[in-house]
Amino acid sequence: MSDRLLTWEEAVRWLKAQPDRQALVQHCYYDDPLQAAAERFSRSQEWQALAQLLKAHLPGEVLDLGAGRGISSYAFAKAGYSVTALEPDPSNLVGVGAIRSLIESSHLPIQIVQNYGEALPFEDGTFNVVYGRAVLHHAQALKQLCQESARVLKPGGMFIATREHVLSKKSDLQQFLDAHPLHFLYGGENAYLLSEYKTAIQAAGLKLRRTMGPLDNVINYSPMTRAEFQTEVATALSRHVGKYLGSWLANQQIVQQGYGRYRSLRSHTPGRLYSFLAVKP
Repeated sequence: MSDRLLTWEEAVRWLKAQPDRQALVQHCYYDDPLQAAAERFSRSQEWQALAQLLKAHLPGEVLDLGAGRGISSYAFAKAGYSVTALEPDPSNLVGVGAIRSLIESSHLPIQIVQNYGEALPFEDGTFNVVYGRAVLHHAQALKQLCQESARVLKPGGMFIATREHVLSKKSDLQQFLDAHPLHFLYGGENAYLLSEYKTAIQAAGLKLRRTMGPLDNVINYSPMTRAEFQTEVATALSRHVGKYLGSWLANQQIVQQGYGRYRSLRSHTPGRLYSFLAVKP
């Protein structure tokens, strides 16, 4: 392999060709056929949890920021939303070309706009929901991206950014980049402090309703399932209170929430995942 950095498409193509990385390929929904991957996402616990958060806005107009292969756009469209997929990359594997092929195979009504999120080509107050999955940490201008998202939201509309990489301190960034499975190939990863995300969202005029840590919600800890998380809680508690009581406690939702919150607050892993839910007043 040369010293030249690859494009994002080339990096993903490399990942797909590695026999020992196929689990990661599936977890990232890079596997083929694309519609089968999108269908799997639409049936995932991550999507089900997201849909529950957004149910008050169905039906509605959704802007899918940085739509990538279009798996989220597919899930929104299948759920009855009117979807606009915003994606700057023309790639047939991880960009506009892939979304176009997904539309052709699924016949779902998804509109594609090839553009960046920092300058959205839409009128003020166009959308009920602005959503981005692992998008904010790629922003060239985080505050501007949040301001544009707020501008195109209708009053009462919801902004939700999921699976964003978070640092405890700026000096942790290199550790995160060194551990990322694709950054060494294409050099495009980034992460922000938790406070930087919150400040950017609130400075855009959005009211931050929820900040979800790594183990607060399956949206962040997927592909681990809720059942697997419950097993982790039971194992941890059993060490202190015994197997029977630990299993019983782990079956209680309030205990799971408390454990997830506790572990999220104590985690300082560089690049851990957070999600943000905000409303336009």
